[in-house]
Amino acid sequence: MNYFGHSFRLSIFGESHGPSVGIILDGIPAGLPLDPLDFKKELERRWPKIKGISKRREPDLPEIQSGLFEGKTTGSPLTILFFNKKTDSSAYEDLRYLPRPGHADFGAWVKFGGYNDWRGGGHFSGRLTVCLVAAGVIAKKIIAPTKVEAWIEEIGGSKQIESVVNKAINSQDSLGGIIACRAFPLSPGLGEPFFDSLESLLAHLIFSIPGIKGLEFGSGFKLSRMLGSEANDLIINKQGKTLTNHNGGIIGGLSNGNELFLRLAVKPTPSIRRPQKFIDLRTGKTKSIRIKGKHDISFALRLPVVIEAAVAIVLADLMLRSQRISLIWKKQKQSASEG
Repeated sequence: MNYFGHSFRLSIFGESHGPSVGIILDGIPAGLPLDPLDFKKELERRWPKIKGISKRREPDLPEIQSGLFEGKTTGSPLTILFFNKKTDSSAYEDLRYLPRPGHADFGAWVKFGGYNDWRGGGHFSGRLTVCLVAAGVIAKKIIAPTKVEAWIEEIGGSKQIESVVNKAINSQDSLGGIIACRAFPLSPGLGEPFFDSLESLLAHLIFSIPGIKGLEFGSGFKLSRMLGSEANDLIINKQGKTLTNHNGGIIGGLSNGNELFLRLAVKPTPSIRRPQKFIDLRTGKTKSIRIKGKHDISFALRLPVVIEAAVAIVLADLMLRSQRISLIWKKQKQSASEG
């Protein structure tokens, strides 16, 4: 089943080279101000104007089909479509029976008996992250004044991003990267025991994003080399503020009132220009092929806004579930009417 969330639930549909991709969002409080232009800045961040980004630049104009009336959410499911305008499936015609190394092509072919959409990865494509970004726009409105910020820490093991990207372009290869993210201020007690802990839900949604291969909270793997006396975050006031934040703002699966901090590893883009060995599913024989089409040198370059969206979605779901949303927009409307 293709859905995520409890009180703020989303379902993504569509394929990379299909007519459109889209998302259905349920559980949005009624009365939330929303305009198609609200999505513009965040969607543009998913197409940063830097080297190494795919030349397939979709307009990504959100078409809101339901759940919005007179500029406000109605409380019913919100449906958003993004039409695919820049597809060129010709580069994939020769790959129908040649699963690309590092892609989901082979697994999808086996799982769905060969009926999967093989153009551009179909439903397994990074194209569908546009839907998460759209959901993140709404989630960020719901969780305000909590803010979520993500940034690139390194690409290809280096902080000299432009330099390593140029080298990868020249060598017809690709790069991975590390993204960091934080959310603040965050009230304590967000999360549900046992399986819906804050860490569990964040990991669930973040690992749904194509290319994510590692995730750590706070000091992460470094904690395994610390002593307990070093790793423990000492509480220094009644609000739960701690002297250190080695646990990334989460203890026992619940937020502890400190900044939520996480880092994640993104693998190199699997589609590269240099020749690779492919196996033909019809004959079982291998052949050397160069992958054509439009691909990112590093998908990580486009991911900060996607990660922000994923974190905001989880926080919105938990805040709605525990009835902790501030409904700032309704308070502002009430103040204006009283004034």
